[in-house]
Amino acid sequence: MGVVFGNWKYIVRNLWYVLPFAIVPGILLAFCVDYEALSILTHAILHGDPRIGFVELFRAFNLIRIDSWLGAVYGVAAFIAVSVFMTLMLAFVEKHMRIGKRTLSGVFTQLGTFLSAVIWMTLVFFAIYEIWAVVLSAIVYVVFQLPSIPVIYIGFFAVTLALSFTLIYLVSFVYLFLPCKQVTGFRNYDAFLYSYRLVTKARWRIVLPMFLSFLALAAALGFASLLPAYSYRLIAAVLYIVCFLSFGVRMLTVYFDTDKLDREDLLKSYREF
Repeated sequence: MGVVFGNWKYIVRNLWYVLPFAIVPGILLAFCVDYEALSILTHAILHGDPRIGFVELFRAFNLIRIDSWLGAVYGVAAFIAVSVFMTLMLAFVEKHMRIGKRTLSGVFTQLGTFLSAVIWMTLVFFAIYEIWAVVLSAIVYVVFQLPSIPVIYIGFFAVTLALSFTLIYLVSFVYLFLPCKQVTGFRNYDAFLYSYRLVTKARWRIVLPMFLSFLALAAALGFASLLPAYSYRLIAAVLYIVCFLSFGVRMLTVYFDTDKLDREDLLKSYREF
């Protein structure tokens, strides 16, 4: 259980150090979600007639807005912010765990050496999610065409749970790539092979917490879409800030534990300051 909740322990203990890295990505990600489409889907589900079109479903599930050019701008800005701030956060947390120091010295140099790897992995994560959104939208649209409302609800929740689990399971294959490349300095292929071996040892410790977090995020965003737009954006920003922190920090906590590396940040010494 220590591994499962290790990221939350680290975040709580070091909140004011890691929080600044997540604010900009969290806010931009909140504006990437199509509030109107998500609100339409949530109202349809709660009011007993969830039959809506494929386009509305895809807009609701998609992380890159297609409703306006401004949504595309938010998507590009969010991608850049996630890549840059994830690089900085991983550099800070890895240094803290490895030598016990919570300082910014040397962190920004990672932008020159580690940013490209983070950009590629961000592209991979975005691609996996977008493919998932298309598949989920298509299958849910077919389910919504069924004549029986109870069967529609059963099918909707069954498909959503199954495909959400599949999404997280696919992400787990490359989840430890970044910390592995960061700590070992291996080339991309070698880092992937080694990280995958580590993933096989910690598969369910990665998948289950992330799956539950993903469901909680989806449910919270859905209910928040019932509120006015400004309230929804505020709640969504907070949720994405928390998810950004959890997603990044969990990479390193799981990696250090699975690779049997000492955590210097757990030692109370002068090196922590």
